[in-house]
Amino acid sequence: MRVTRHPYEIAGWGVGELWIGDGEVVVAHDPPTPGVSFAGAVPQTTAGQTTPRGTPRVPTERLTGKPSRESNRFVPELLQRLHGYFAGERVSFADVPLDEDWTTPFQAALAGALRAVPWGEVVSYGELSALAGRARAARAAGTFCAENRFSLFVPCHRVVSSNGIGGYGSLGVEYKRRLLALEGTRLDGSL
Repeated sequence: MRVTRHPYEIAGWGVGELWIGDGEVVVAHDPPTPGVSFAGAVPQTTAGQTTPRGTPRVPTERLTGKPSRESNRFVPELLQRLHGYFAGERVSFADVPLDEDWTTPFQAALAGALRAVPWGEVVSYGELSALAGRARAARAAGTFCAENRFSLFVPCHRVVSSNGIGGYGSLGVEYKRRLLALEGTRLDGSL
């Protein structure tokens, strides 16, 4: 699969990256990182190939450095939706095609259940696992969220712990709170 990198910058949020595979499918999404601008964004490289920062298991058979955004409307429209989301517009990404070739059936069920959680709502890890068909797999749901390479498209920021807000990877809990606040969800001091 040929994968192209599409960096973008959101004022007040930082630089993010979309990784798009052949056939207009999202392979990975790194959300904007606070404090990073295009001037400071340096992608990681391995053996001369650019890879998504912090994104596990992303195919990198052939990556291009300068994607052509004019070749189709998929990427420009997706970037417009991302900009709208970070501007506080009620945007859904539930229809965006994702590369789920790497998922197990349960992981695919978790992704599907999570993509159905509406803007501004939250579920617990236990509720998410139940929605995916395994009521006693809260820990597996947490692991799935920790390894999520489709930030916003599979909105793990909408999953909270039964006794707190839960984690949000390298971006941290405050970033998760900021995303939830953007959607109008304010968690009390105990979360």
